[in-house]
Amino acid sequence: MWTRSRDVDAPADTVWRILTDLDAWPHWGLTVARAELDGTAIQLGASGRLWTPVGIPLPFLISSFDPGRMWAWDVAGVPATRHGVEPRGAGCRVWMSAPTWAPGYLPVLELAVRRIRRMAVR
Repeated sequence: MWTRSRDVDAPADTVWRILTDLDAWPHWGLTVARAELDGTAIQLGASGRLWTPVGIPLPFLISSFDPGRMWAWDVAGVPATRHGVEPRGAGCRVWMSAPTWAPGYLPVLELAVRRIRRMAVR
């Protein structure tokens, strides 16, 4: 997998909330304009829809989940990005990974982790 990460001067639980708050996704994710969850929380097996910036809705499924640490998803049935946070002292490290077949997605991941860092330290 291709990964981008950033150290964040905020607690890991703050970053985790940003990573799992569907209303926050459009603020850090370039490829998400809106998202809906079928249930009440991001968890293993949760499903929903995301809308791309051009208005196309795509189904998603949470395919891997480690509470407070990492979640990954399949979008439109295709394994997509992984999202995570690692505690480090008083702060943490946020990271995102894309499959090896998607190196072109690295700039999107880089921008996302930078935006999350800014959101977390406000």
